[in-house]
Amino acid sequence: MNLTHLRYIVEVERLGSITKAASALYMGQPNLSKAIKEIEREIGVPIFRRSAQGVVVTEKGRQFLQYAKAILVQMDKIENLYLTGEEDRVSFSLIMPRASYAAYAFTGVMKKLSDAGDIDVKLKETNSMDALTAVVECEYDMAIIRYAIENEEIFRDTIEEKDLAVHSEWQFRKQLIISEKSPLAGLEEIKESDLSGYIEVLHGDSTLPNTSTVYQRRSARAKASRKHIYVYERGSQFCILDQCPGSYMWVSPLPEHVLRKHGLVQRRCEGIEKEFKDVLITQKSYRLSGTDRLFMEELERVRKELEENR
Repeated sequence: MNLTHLRYIVEVERLGSITKAASALYMGQPNLSKAIKEIEREIGVPIFRRSAQGVVVTEKGRQFLQYAKAILVQMDKIENLYLTGEEDRVSFSLIMPRASYAAYAFTGVMKKLSDAGDIDVKLKETNSMDALTAVVECEYDMAIIRYAIENEEIFRDTIEEKDLAVHSEWQFRKQLIISEKSPLAGLEEIKESDLSGYIEVLHGDSTLPNTSTVYQRRSARAKASRKHIYVYERGSQFCILDQCPGSYMWVSPLPEHVLRKHGLVQRRCEGIEKEFKDVLITQKSYRLSGTDRLFMEELERVRKELEENR
């Protein structure tokens, strides 16, 4: 087995068809089929299950592909570093929830790297399942995933099943954020009943592993306000909260400067306990870089700052 064979397998999985993969790889379909069979015979497990519609990855094949992609990513990095003379290039990739405190830690790292030479950085905000998949598929090196404490077993099982490593954890209680112009801001104590009639701002793509979308939507409707605005990035949520005093949102604790910048107030709501956990993960085979460690230090610093200001 060699790197070329690994690329063959990854391409077949990407396209879901040996015929399409052969065309994309500029090789004959019989030769590609033969190569795949040789690899399957060599490792002793079937990677793909053939069907009239194409191929489907087997459970053992999915695990093999995870390692194959990790190897190919590392080889690409080696080539970029040493074969192209980019040893001093700073690379960093992170996928995370829409968490302002994490974005704050990220910008702290970028400030420290402002005098660096070449920089190649990727940052994406999305839901936890997309973040998990992105690390498994080697699209991103690091991810922060967020889940409610009540769903911890589901996510822990998924992390173990995908053979991922946990580097840090932070448990927190979600805070209520509202405009400083909101009538709620003047209340000495906010209760759940006080939220009736207000608009709840929600992130629109929150998902759980191994649970049906229909169930999740039904559950969300049962628990949430009757008035909703779904958003998909943080900029929109701050604009809505600031300009619509009749709206509110549940978020992870926010740094004071973020609240001041957007004219917001952060409050607890009596009678509602929303405990969550943010977990930083990578593939177990991934070797942390200096920039990765710098981000972890910044993340810890910001979290401690938020804990002290509670």
